Amino acid sequence: MATQEQILEALKQVKYPGYSRDIVSFGLVKGVEFVAPKGTVISVELSTADANIPRILQEQIVETVCRIPGFSEEQRPVDVRIKVNAPAQPAAQAGSLPQTGLPGVKHIVAVASGKGGVGKSTVAANLTAAFKSLGFKVGLCDCDLYGPSMGLMFGTAERPTMGDDELINPVEVQGIKLMSMGLLVEDESPVILRGPMVTRYTQQFLRSVNWGELDVLVLDLPPGTGDIQLTIVQTLSLSGAVIVSTPQEVALIDARKAVKMFHKVNVPILGIVENMSYFLCPDNNKRYDIFGSGGGRREAEKLGVPLLGEIPLEMAAREAGDQGKPVVWRDSSTLTAKTFVAVAEKLKNILFG
Repeated sequence: MATQEQILEALKQVKYPGYSRDIVSFGLVKGVEFVAPKGTVISVELSTADANIPRILQEQIVETVCRIPGFSEEQRPVDVRIKVNAPAQPAAQAGSLPQTGLPGVKHIVAVASGKGGVGKSTVAANLTAAFKSLGFKVGLCDCDLYGPSMGLMFGTAERPTMGDDELINPVEVQGIKLMSMGLLVEDESPVILRGPMVTRYTQQFLRSVNWGELDVLVLDLPPGTGDIQLTIVQTLSLSGAVIVSTPQEVALIDARKAVKMFHKVNVPILGIVENMSYFLCPDNNKRYDIFGSGGGRREAEKLGVPLLGEIPLEMAAREAGDQGKPVVWRDSSTLTAKTFVAVAEKLKNILFG
């Protein structure tokens, strides 16, 4: 039979939804009892206004405990008793965000990936430029604090300014409102931040920036499912997420993790963008599937979401990014630019009907 100590140790694997910390270290597990004639009672106490959290924790606790080696039939069933207290209401803070979104912003769209190096920032930059080309009022928040690149991609080193209302005025590039850590530090200065500071900076980028009236605010998230992503999904009500991947399985594995993270916090997946999908040889127009083929389409079908587009490998896109002008603006005649605009059109129909 499993002991109480074994069960408590196993429960350290159960993370509180939206955090990297477990429910035991948070002090939420109040007791483990074996009740005659058989059964195990696990008492949990927490404070939340989110009705989904107790349900998620109950499922995870039962699943985790039942996997313990030596957990016998006499110790089943597992009865998880969760006491939910109303969360304390903090005093209102200046510039705090309503949970429903940002004032004046109609839709907030996160561009995310589970893995670095799949071209997520290139997709975010060109998607924002494509929205602008369709006549939308748009903004772009570079949420990758450690590797900000949007200043380079939009060809600006202008510093944001502070307004009289104590809100930060984002930089404007051809009508796009832009905020990035790269615009606040020197070009080669590393950003060295621990978790609490990462959360604080992320919240400031969202809460303390004067975004004004926007149809769409695009968030370029860092790769993975860490503190920045969790801060955003807990702070904002997102209209949805666009998942970026390459066709190869090693990228799709991590893309699935990003999808699962958004599902757990009830953020809709708007669709998948398959980047670096193929290469068309300029000499003979022959197609080469360098990273495989069909991975994004199969994944989209499996998830029941749209495949928004297959972005080719094209030198014009790389050159445009390095020169500080998204390819959608620099050369709208390229296949890459046309594909990005088509992706924006699909998202327009999803978001605005």
